[in-house]
Amino acid sequence: MTTASPDTSTPSPATDPQGDAVHVFVYGTLRAGEINDMMRAAARHGIAAPVFVGASALGGRLYDFGHYPGMVLDGASSGQAEQVTGDVYRISPALIPVLDEIEAVYPGKAGLFVREMRDVTCNGATYACIVYPVGESAVSQLPQISGGDWVAHRRARGSSAA
Repeated sequence: MTTASPDTSTPSPATDPQGDAVHVFVYGTLRAGEINDMMRAAARHGIAAPVFVGASALGGRLYDFGHYPGMVLDGASSGQAEQVTGDVYRISPALIPVLDEIEAVYPGKAGLFVREMRDVTCNGATYACIVYPVGESAVSQLPQISGGDWVAHRRARGSSAA
């Protein structure tokens, strides 16, 4: 199982003042120990390991696509927001194309996932994070994951990560 050290540096909204690092909120197979674990992806490509900032949640609903989840982000007009559990990491910009490839996000091509920026609060700081949501139309026939936690859902149904 892959582990990450907590980020103890001073938080920055979008980038690391000591370099070009950016932040990402991951909620599904990119989480530590999952099939697309970012640590393993970075290592395979010779990219600096992501630094775990902390666990967090983002307003949205999580849906089960079978082997992976998809999150529909809550709109600004929604009332009582549901939450999706995930983790915030500081990553090298070199990892973004790798994450885009995993999520099948390609410039100029419509796909299931998109790359967006969202503010995520974690450990008392707010980070501008890359997040990979899906559109509402993609989940119309799929079961919603109650509790909004992919890892807990996957473990409860007894399927392995790798």
